[in-house]
Amino acid sequence: MGEREEVSVRERVKQPPSAALIAAYFAPTLARQSAHGFDAEIWCHLAHAAMLARQGIISQGDTGALREALLGVHAAGVAALGFDGQQEDLYSYIERYLTRTLGPEVGGRLHTGRSRNDLHTTTARMVQREKLLGVMAALLEVRGVVLRLARAHAGTIMPGYTHWQHAQPITLGYYLLAFADVLARDGARLRGALAHTNLSPLGSGALATTAFPLDREMTRAALGFDGLVEVGYDGVASRDDAHETAAALAVLMTSVSRLAVDLQAWSTLEYRFIELADQHCAVSSIMPQKKNPAALEHLKAAAGMVTGHLVAALAASKNTAFADVSDGVSAINAPVLEACLVTTRGLVLLAEVLDGITVFADRMGHMAAVGYGTATELADVIVRETGLSFRMAHNVVAAVVAPAIAAGREATSITAGELEAAARALFGRGLGVSEATVAAALDPARNIAGRTVIGGPAAGNMAAMLGGREAALAGEMAGLEAVVAGIAAARVGVFGISAG
Repeated sequence: MGEREEVSVRERVKQPPSAALIAAYFAPTLARQSAHGFDAEIWCHLAHAAMLARQGIISQGDTGALREALLGVHAAGVAALGFDGQQEDLYSYIERYLTRTLGPEVGGRLHTGRSRNDLHTTTARMVQREKLLGVMAALLEVRGVVLRLARAHAGTIMPGYTHWQHAQPITLGYYLLAFADVLARDGARLRGALAHTNLSPLGSGALATTAFPLDREMTRAALGFDGLVEVGYDGVASRDDAHETAAALAVLMTSVSRLAVDLQAWSTLEYRFIELADQHCAVSSIMPQKKNPAALEHLKAAAGMVTGHLVAALAASKNTAFADVSDGVSAINAPVLEACLVTTRGLVLLAEVLDGITVFADRMGHMAAVGYGTATELADVIVRETGLSFRMAHNVVAAVVAPAIAAGREATSITAGELEAAARALFGRGLGVSEATVAAALDPARNIAGRTVIGGPAAGNMAAMLGGREAALAGEMAGLEAVVAGIAAARVGVFGISAG
């Protein structure tokens, strides 16, 4: 009995599951994807129908009936399709609706010259494009906040760190300007991803186009795409646009996480450089003094999630044949769209956090003065004043700094006499550097003022760099608005209604 049951189970497992079973298994995923893609798919159907009519492939009367039915179900919403687990995908539910509403003679004409392969890749790109534009808008807002803070704190002196140790004096504005440039490159990566996403594969068919005289340029323009994925096989086999999008998002959120690490450290009692606004923190359930930087912790976790979504997208497609995307490549849509969502929300939160922080400028300046970050400039001054080689000057300063740190002294306590004694002990010669020169070298403000080399934190440099970045940001904002407006205009032209 048991053996017969085992054989029966094996035989059942060998049987291929029905389409209905597959549809039921993936029903929750289908419902979520349909909510994302419903508008895009109706848009695509309307554009395709209009093109078929203009090319004389189907009649104007049939096109009119199809258009009326499509607009009707669009107005009613995706729920009007009656998801029951009996269809494989959103397209199948829409076709079922059309054939039930118009009959198979008319409702069955919409799919002429088209495959689900090129339909699915087209609508996936349309949805991805929408989400990418949302990320890009949020990123531009964050860059605006960062640049405003950088300008406000261009003169706020603080220690610069390497290996978590005091390195050289900088300003908070200089730190933020560096991060703004990272975000600008993130924006360039997203624009690249958008350029590769915003190409129409519609008309590719199953993989080798069709003998019907389709006008691919007409549907491209009607769907707001910038160009075509020209080769039909490429149009249905490739989703590197999604891979690139997820990768750009992961790089962006990695940078955000690194900023969050610094801000969290700076908000501790040991640093006390900044304080987060109350709404971005949480209170301990047991320790009444705690003000936990919950928003920063969320940003770090979100970065890990986006990295996970990138890995999921790559893993889903790496062993998929270079053919149609109904295999694992279609599975990348969910993680990539989720990465867009998490990134957009993270950027909105980051903008709020940065807008709400309190900066303790006096504390930052004090730590820059006492933390030996000026030691490099002291060595440089010795080189300029005495002609000593840099390595020799480095050794002189190190010989003074090491015992001073061990004794708990502050950097500003170092004297010209100590440097003179160290030089004689090491090299048998004096320096002749004055106390005023040493004091100037140990002043963080003077250190910063002297960094006039291109890219340095001197005030003149900062003003010029900030002006250039602010102008570039304004140009990118205008460019994004133009892209959004162009896509919205294409949509209105197809629907005859507003995007809202």
